[in-house]
Amino acid sequence: MKNTTILHTANEFVSKGDNESFLAYCTPQTKWVFVGDRILNGKDEVRAYMQEYYKEPPVFNVEKTIEEGDFVTVTGEIRLRSKIGKYENFDYCDIWRFEDGKIAELKAFVIQKP
Repeated sequence: MKNTTILHTANEFVSKGDNESFLAYCTPQTKWVFVGDRILNGKDEVRAYMQEYYKEPPVFNVEKTIEEGDFVTVTGEIRLRSKIGKYENFDYCDIWRFEDGKIAELKAFVIQKP
């Protein structure tokens, strides 16, 4: 299975609120870097992040996906419900690195829309 297909399949689980099935697509040592914000090391930290920020499944609007070797770059928009119940919209550019068909690393550039 191509890395792009793996990523989009995994993200379908996030869209349905099934974070554990998404995490099955990640390496145990997966690392997520949110540029200018935070770094998550390992599935447990990613799980905790998802539990905090994805209380309601995010809504993705994928614009472009580019695969090159072990990397998949995705641009688009994401909508999240904030802790106070208000929807917030963001533009994003995610660079995903894969190892043996699993998500090993994410470098995310996320900008909140006004």
